[in-house]
Amino acid sequence: MYKVRKADELVSLIKDGATIAVSGMGLAGWNEEMAAAIERHFLKTGHPRDITLFQACALGDWTPKRGPTHFGHVGLTKRWIGGHIGSNYNMCKLVEENKIEAYNLPQGVLVQLWREIAARRPGVLTKIGLKTYVDPRVEGGKLNELTRSKEDIVKVVEFEGEEYLFYKSFPIDVALIRGTVADENGNLTMEKEGQLNGAVHLAQAAKNSGGIVIAQAEYLAKANTLHPKDVRVPGILVDYVVLATCTDNHWQTEGQYYNPAFAGNIKVPLATVTPLPLNERKIISRRAAMELEPNAIVNLGVGIPTDIANVAAEEGASDLMVLTTEAGGIGGVPASLPDVDSQINPITILTLNWVNPVQKQAKFAN
Repeated sequence: MYKVRKADELVSLIKDGATIAVSGMGLAGWNEEMAAAIERHFLKTGHPRDITLFQACALGDWTPKRGPTHFGHVGLTKRWIGGHIGSNYNMCKLVEENKIEAYNLPQGVLVQLWREIAARRPGVLTKIGLKTYVDPRVEGGKLNELTRSKEDIVKVVEFEGEEYLFYKSFPIDVALIRGTVADENGNLTMEKEGQLNGAVHLAQAAKNSGGIVIAQAEYLAKANTLHPKDVRVPGILVDYVVLATCTDNHWQTEGQYYNPAFAGNIKVPLATVTPLPLNERKIISRRAAMELEPNAIVNLGVGIPTDIANVAAEEGASDLMVLTTEAGGIGGVPASLPDVDSQINPITILTLNWVNPVQKQAKFAN
């Protein structure tokens, strides 16, 4: 079945009040074509309106140009649920101005929630967020006064004599995902992507909710010509494919259109990694790097922590340990901003909801 369509043709399939879930991190895995088309259609017709935007990770490039910022209009978005809103320029303004509901919940839990929705299970039961701002007895993850007057979407429950937080599943009407090559039947590869972004889990969640999945791709292949091991999202989970109309709509990271070393397609000499300038960030990173041990599994968060990887590479120490990120990259050298959560010369790239082994682990976060 030929599934390729124009983005503007597909917007009419999105109903008022729909829940739209989006994959990606930064601009990695981000479906810019559909987001821009939804914005154009809303500004012209006033529809779709009152949507819920569901994003697990930080998305966008901190400008009003690309990313979920396209959804940042009064009337278009009614509710935002996500793990990070800071890079979503227009949406931040709406939250600050008390014009939309906004729930800020843990990224890892939200990614796990995709799988729970896909399996038609009731939700995620976890201690993550307990007695923090996510706990409904504190703030419930609510970002403004408007939201504080609305329902709690996280509950405290008791199980086996212990307290947990319960993050309830909800149906996904539309999933927007991205890959590199799509064939005519919607089979999707990711060979130029630096991250997998949990796209297959999000697609499963939408399909098992009775929703639709729209995938953006850079290239179109003849049906059933892709190598089966290259297909990351099978066409049975993809309803429609939109092709990138320009390179600006298909950047690999916030900082680059494409770096083959991020995708594991080449290995570059680490001597080519540009050292950080000597400033406060580097001094902090060098001090933190002194705590690293040989054979450690090191998980690096966003911001200054990724600069630790740059210091390790500069000192020739990055091969003495395994550096990892939340995005699923293992090994190599995690990149600094604006290429955050991509990795130079990764050993492997897993999906978002992989579990990091904890023996002899050092974790650094802002």
